[in-house]
Amino acid sequence: MLLSMVFDMSSRLSEFIEKKAPLSAIITEYYFTFLLHYGNMFSSLIIFVSVIWFTAKMAQDSEIIPIMNSGINFRRLLRPYMIASTLLMLIALFLNHVVLPRSNKVLLEFEETYYRSRMHIENYHAELPDNVALNFSSYSSDNNVVSNFVLEKADSSNQLIYFLKAKEAVNTIGTNTWTLTNFFERTIIDSTETIRNGLTKDTIFDFRIEDIAQRDNIAETMTYTELKQFIEKEKAKGSPNIPLYEIVLYERTSLPFSTYVLTIIGVSVSSRRKRGGVGINIALGLGIIFIYIFAMKVTTVAAINVGLSTSVAVWVPNFLFGIVAYVLYKYAPK
Repeated sequence: MLLSMVFDMSSRLSEFIEKKAPLSAIITEYYFTFLLHYGNMFSSLIIFVSVIWFTAKMAQDSEIIPIMNSGINFRRLLRPYMIASTLLMLIALFLNHVVLPRSNKVLLEFEETYYRSRMHIENYHAELPDNVALNFSSYSSDNNVVSNFVLEKADSSNQLIYFLKAKEAVNTIGTNTWTLTNFFERTIIDSTETIRNGLTKDTIFDFRIEDIAQRDNIAETMTYTELKQFIEKEKAKGSPNIPLYEIVLYERTSLPFSTYVLTIIGVSVSSRRKRGGVGINIALGLGIIFIYIFAMKVTTVAAINVGLSTSVAVWVPNFLFGIVAYVLYKYAPK
């Protein structure tokens, strides 16, 4: 994690200098939460490598053979590993659902202020409350301008009663006030149609630019309850980012749970003494890690682009590697 921090610093140092980020903020607000976030995200993989190294060292020093010869079976040998895994899993669950959302909020605020202040959104569509549909072609945070803004409202029978189109729309930050440029407005009341157009129009909507222009990692700053409510609201809008938010929600539980699976695999693989020494076990463990990460990426992409259920996509790697863990456990030295 320290190496990853060094690489991250090298890529972002110019931005920190340009935005004049204070050293105290870089250390406490950014890199402390950076290490906490990614350290916990990869905790199960870090634990896996630790298990392999520790167990392989015992095997190479001929410590496991006398343990087995004394009458202790492999299941009993595995018990302290599983107790430690349970403790570490509970800590990871607590961090994922309680601590990290708050720390990630600090991290995101730092990035907004000193690093990643630009945001660009294209081809946005949302279904808002009261049968309101909102569309625009693009939004840039550089000038806070929404291009090709279109708002439609229908009645209870799904008949169009209001249509508004503007070439550009600008929201006054922190308020519901909008300024429209080159607008066309059509209102239908009891079959009577009224049309207006003009160069500029000041109006008030029930939403702000912060409600519709959000970063993909906004879900990482929410607790479990907040994220569930946020997903329901985004579903009502018809947001295309629902799979991303649901993956974040489900991974908060599935990644800590993978500690069990990877621990069993690690002990089973490294408990036998190998001619190549500890290095062979470490290499084997790293290979398994790469396959596990690859499986997670494949299922995540399938959930986002193909329509695979997000809960299935998140838990499939644990299920598949759980089968591998069971097979390796059955054939582990007894």
